Amino acid sequence: MDYIEKALEKLSEWVDRVLEALFGPEPQGEHDLIPIPVEEPRR
Repeated sequence: MDYIEKALEKLSEWVDRVLEALFGPEPQGEHDLIPIPVEEPRR
């Protein structure tokens, strides 16, 4: 089983490289900041 997983991983890497060579790298857009609510302490 381990051999199959390694083979699939290598195949996936190879496919990624071929697609990148054909179509160029995937565009990396800017990530939007996610607002995190913070409770202010009461005085």
